[in-house]
Amino acid sequence: MKRDGHALSRRHLLTGVAALAAGTACSGPPSQTRKASGYPQAQWVPADITNYTPANRPAAHPVQMVIVHVTQETFPDTLMLFARPGYHASAHYTLRSDDGYLAQCVREHDVAWHSGNTAYNWRSIGVEHEGRVDEPRWFTDNLYEKSAALTAAVCRRYRIPLDRKHIIGHEEVPGTDHTDPGPLWDWARYMRLVHAAS
Repeated sequence: MKRDGHALSRRHLLTGVAALAAGTACSGPPSQTRKASGYPQAQWVPADITNYTPANRPAAHPVQMVIVHVTQETFPDTLMLFARPGYHASAHYTLRSDDGYLAQCVREHDVAWHSGNTAYNWRSIGVEHEGRVDEPRWFTDNLYEKSAALTAAVCRRYRIPLDRKHIIGHEEVPGTDHTDPGPLWDWARYMRLVHAAS
């Protein structure tokens, strides 16, 4: 995700918290939340319909990869942006840094707009991680462990091979101008955790 580089205003932060609260309130009772989610541990916090493509995957299009992102935003701001009409970006899942708390913003059968490459969007699940590519403090043990468990579950569900050809970073998508998850993302550790979780 891109960021304008300005410091967050108090109003901006409160708007993000309000969007998170609204998404949680709209999610319904726990059983309904689990039903909406492709991953039972995720809280349903929906992106606006203008920020993804309704689809019928994998029946219409196979899901063949997981794409790893770093938000360059805070967790509440990311959810706020995905919920904003006309933002034109989303991801299937977003993880909070400190505890690995997981929000699902787009159903897996729909196409999230996360990679900047339409063909890759149609074939992938996008996983955002709260943080900044140049600040290692965001990449916590909880973040790696919860993300790896999610990725392992997605790969199991769609029979995606557990390798770096099928679990890639945003920076590896053809035509992208993004650098996430960046050089501080520990791919060797992440892939070990994905294999252990599978």
